Amino acid sequence: MPAISSICCLGAGYVGGPTCCIIAQQCPHITVTVVDKSVERIAAWNSGNLPIYEPGLQDVVDQCRGVNLYFSTDIQKAIRGADLIFICVNTPTKTFGLGKGKAADLKFVELAARMIADTVEEGAGKKIVVEKSTVPVRAAESIATILKDNSKPGVSYQVLSNPEFLAEGTAMADLLSPDRVLIGGEQTDAGQEAIATLKEVYQHWVPQERIMTMNTWSSELSKLAANAFLAQRISSINAMSAVCEATGADVSEVAEAIGRDTRIGPKFLQASVGFGGSCFQKDILNLVYISEMLNLPEVAEYWAQVIKLNNFQRTRFSQRIVQCLFNTITDKKICILGFAFKKNTGDTRESAAIYIANHLLEEGANLSIYDPKVRQQQMIMELETVSSAENVDRIPSSVVSCSDPYTAAQGAHAVVVCTEWDEFLGLDYKKIYKSMSKPAFLFDGRKILNHEDLINIGFHVETIGKRMVRQNLDRKWN
Repeated sequence: MPAISSICCLGAGYVGGPTCCIIAQQCPHITVTVVDKSVERIAAWNSGNLPIYEPGLQDVVDQCRGVNLYFSTDIQKAIRGADLIFICVNTPTKTFGLGKGKAADLKFVELAARMIADTVEEGAGKKIVVEKSTVPVRAAESIATILKDNSKPGVSYQVLSNPEFLAEGTAMADLLSPDRVLIGGEQTDAGQEAIATLKEVYQHWVPQERIMTMNTWSSELSKLAANAFLAQRISSINAMSAVCEATGADVSEVAEAIGRDTRIGPKFLQASVGFGGSCFQKDILNLVYISEMLNLPEVAEYWAQVIKLNNFQRTRFSQRIVQCLFNTITDKKICILGFAFKKNTGDTRESAAIYIANHLLEEGANLSIYDPKVRQQQMIMELETVSSAENVDRIPSSVVSCSDPYTAAQGAHAVVVCTEWDEFLGLDYKKIYKSMSKPAFLFDGRKILNHEDLINIGFHVETIGKRMVRQNLDRKWN
């Protein structure tokens, strides 16, 4: 199979966009076209205001766009001209039918496969189709079946699995220096030839020892397993945080102690209000569903508990806010700092802030929210999605997005830190305290602030995995 000279990516989202930008930058001899049905999204990619935020992404787009990187809505043209086609479409959790609430909805993957089969012209030769979307095991087999059963004379397909392992906020660094690149394919001569061809693309910047080749099913399952293991660590330390609060231990000290064990390591042991984002919950629910379908109920129950603990952590934190504010927050202003699910991204999918804010709204609070990368329209949309029918109508009048944290905190009874943005570390908390209603509470859901300094200012401080009552009481008696 000749070397790749043209790549088409179906889907201009969080995976397809950054991935293809790096490929274009590192492989200037390859023409890369990212396509999407959304006219607005493609227009944004072709503007100075990209549809997603990632540190360093704008620089790469400016360097490559119009040179060998293109963004287009002409999907058929891009498919016809491509040697290799990435499928980077959305695979949300099903909201109806068989597997509702757990299984991945592969509607868009199937539509992409059918579009490829319909578009590739007779006599086009060998085409490589790469699934990059997070999919259940054996999804590649379904794609291959659709392509082969609808193939035209003189056309052959090889379907590869090449899952992404990007962390939002560090996606560009993850792409430039990945821990590993997985490529799964058929264990046939044609399959191995396709694997070698894709591997050659990555070898332009990824060391050969970091590129792993395997069978398709192992590659697909590895993606689900990786996210499940990472989420499991977060839920594990969050479970310990509840024990710490009940006993007087400090979860940060516990995390450091166990993290120094080389068998465990220190990563993903930061207790918080819980994990969010588009992948962890979706992939674990998918793994639960697969386990159930394979008649492995014990395995399904094990992984489901990771999600249950995450939900418990959010609810526990929200309830503590209400309890500390004298068991009523009706008509009280609460300032929420951060709405994205993590720092350095504008992505709000499954953000803990959504569920905490919704709980506070249900208790009658008025919310003023500040996030440097999330717009009010996005906040309202997310809250309306999870809100009960009786509360959805009051969201527009009870939620205000502020342009700076000081305005958001003015007159508030409490400040709640939901996202670990670096700028929150340098805020003038004396200024914030003076502008708030008294007593002024601060709930640090990300354990990023200096709690002793905040207590000395006058705040009543609450955080995850550590009792703060004793310090506050000491301050009063002194």
